[in-house]
Amino acid sequence: MDIRIGIANSPRELSFESSQTAAEIEQTVADALEKGAAFFRLADEKGRVYLVPTASFAYIEVGSEEARRVGFVA
Repeated sequence: MDIRIGIANSPRELSFESSQTAAEIEQTVADALEKGAAFFRLADEKGRVYLVPTASFAYIEVGSEEARRVGFVA
């Protein structure tokens, strides 16, 4: 699943692929924002961990869970 996270006052966005479902990602972000946590944590497919500060969190875009098609379509 492709994830793109926008950080306030930053010209670039954080972009990575995760094995988590869209519901899990949404719940993680919602819980952190509700509790007033300083950051929320997401992991990518390679095991890297991203800590995103909630104070400068602007948006999150979660891609589809569909696998990409490779090859030519006739």
